[in-house]
Amino acid sequence: MTVIGLDDTDSRDAGLCTTYVAARIAAALEVSGATVERRLLVRCNPAVEHKTRGNAALAVHTDADPGRALDVLADELDAARTDDPRTNPGGVVADCDPDEVPTAAADFAERAVRDLLDRSEARDLAGELGVETVTAGNGRGLIGALAAVGAWSAFDEWTYECISYRERDRWGTDRAVDRASVVAAAESGYPTVWDTVDRVEDRAVCVPRTPCPILHAVRGDDPEAVRAVAGHIEGESVADRAVFVTNQGTDAHLREVADPGSVQPGRSYRLTADVTAAPETREGGHVFFAVGENGSALDCVAFEPTKRFRDRVRDLRAGDRVTVCGEVADGTLKLEKFALRDRVTTTEATPDCPRCGRSMTSAGRDQGYRCRDCKTSADGPVSVPIDRDLTPGWYEAPPCARRHVAKPLVRGGFDAPTHPER
Repeated sequence: MTVIGLDDTDSRDAGLCTTYVAARIAAALEVSGATVERRLLVRCNPAVEHKTRGNAALAVHTDADPGRALDVLADELDAARTDDPRTNPGGVVADCDPDEVPTAAADFAERAVRDLLDRSEARDLAGELGVETVTAGNGRGLIGALAAVGAWSAFDEWTYECISYRERDRWGTDRAVDRASVVAAAESGYPTVWDTVDRVEDRAVCVPRTPCPILHAVRGDDPEAVRAVAGHIEGESVADRAVFVTNQGTDAHLREVADPGSVQPGRSYRLTADVTAAPETREGGHVFFAVGENGSALDCVAFEPTKRFRDRVRDLRAGDRVTVCGEVADGTLKLEKFALRDRVTTTEATPDCPRCGRSMTSAGRDQGYRCRDCKTSADGPVSVPIDRDLTPGWYEAPPCARRHVAKPLVRGGFDAPTHPER
């Protein structure tokens, strides 16, 4: 077997995307008589500075001769080159089975999804592994390309995405997609197929808004199901269609920590702590609160684009026990989902007079409360129950604001009741 890895052929200006280049490589190999076992789409660390929105690296697993694979890779990367200085393609050809890549490659892939890596480390690893490489520009794409080579051995949870591509002469124009057919297709595939639409925001999440070659991209847990849903979407003609195996919707980017003080910027975490500062809505509609554990504190935020998710966050109270998930930047965790573990059910209130029923007043500092009319007294405030709508369980950002790699609650496997967004 041969593993081809590639990354960073995306262009924000020219509209190209790396999935399209990978699909072209696979098609060219098949035309030459080779078998393509799978196309792998790996979402790397979403906090990386130099990335397009999804930060995807691609791999093609094939029985093609490594020399032939290198020729096809070089041709396609050359054809994908643009004048965009932010596009720096990188490609790798490894002469091995994807299940048997060196441990160093698998470790590199895991770190590429959860950590920050640099080009020098990628170049050193390529030399150590003895793999063939192709780069252009500053070669930053070599990082993702190596990660894609090692990913199949690094991770064991995978989902699927069926990507439909546009005719070349329509790139950069408005997409002609029948919205009613998208909604109907989404309903027919749910919950096996997820994040196709956002019903509340009335958005076809599967249809991108960038000038890339993708017409729509359908995600789910079954390859036949995503292909079927894609086939039911009506609109402009489809030039090509490919199903990718992917780590999307798996939370592969999250690392578990116990202490908020141990988090680092540019990484994503899952941690459990107490809410120490009640939610506060600030300028722009962003909702902030703080959590603390083991003497450390961490600010958390639900940004305005997360829409109705912010209402769930606003329902939190100081003293609630929560698990928060998200990327840390500038000392703040950007919330993707949270679980309410234990909730505050009472609050302190001024006692009422047992005789007349009126609210007592303070008798002075540390002197309790007194009823001025009846002269009755109370030692301190009383606990009263709180009527709360927020129940224990998991809550998430809606499909319109969900990161590609974040695991939707509808997929299951969570350790508490879930409240999925559709």
